[in-house]
Amino acid sequence: MREDIPKDPVMLLSFINLKLRDECPSLDDLCESYDLDKADLTDRLAAIDYAYQPDRNQFV
Repeated sequence: MREDIPKDPVMLLSFINLKLRDECPSLDDLCESYDLDKADLTDRLAAIDYAYQPDRNQFV
């Protein structure tokens, strides 16, 4: 994970949902824009019981 991306899962959730809301039309776009591994990101957020909802474009 990039150094400028929060490591704490709750902070990561907030950061990712903010970027999805304000900058990126999809999770794939966010991962490409920020050079993130999609599987790693979804696994980290799944660990705190959050999953990506494409219709909402956010983790809930």
